[in-house]
Amino acid sequence: MADQDRADQLRSHAATYRAYLTAVVLHGQTAADTLGQSSTDLYALNILQLAGPMTTGALAERTGLTQSATTRLVDRLERSGWARRNPDPADRRRVLVEGVPPTREQDEAAFGEARRRMAEVFGAFSEAELNVLFRYFAQATTALTGYGVPSKT
Repeated sequence: MADQDRADQLRSHAATYRAYLTAVVLHGQTAADTLGQSSTDLYALNILQLAGPMTTGALAERTGLTQSATTRLVDRLERSGWARRNPDPADRRRVLVEGVPPTREQDEAAFGEARRRMAEVFGAFSEAELNVLFRYFAQATTALTGYGVPSKT
């Protein structure tokens, strides 16, 4: 496919991609509202749950917030029971922030319906198509944030 044809093809899909991103953001806001959080707090909690405990400086870097804004964010999460500060076992002078996952009931209220709908969407794809989708998700995460998808191995 010629470069111009490829560019035209990508432009023709731009509206679909923008609508998808908007749906993701709106779902995040709805989930945050359900859990009594701001969307920024929910996204930070998600970062902590995916990557594991980290310093407020590392969380600031991942969220793009200033250090002081991240400290206030962690204070809010800790006050509301969504995070806790623990001494770093490798360096007792440092503190690590650990996310507290939602209860099953909270998770179901915030994410259950969307999870079921997305299971239907994914169920319509072959294994090969799913591999492409999830390769895209991993690469897009890095492209949009600068960080890869954490490995739980």
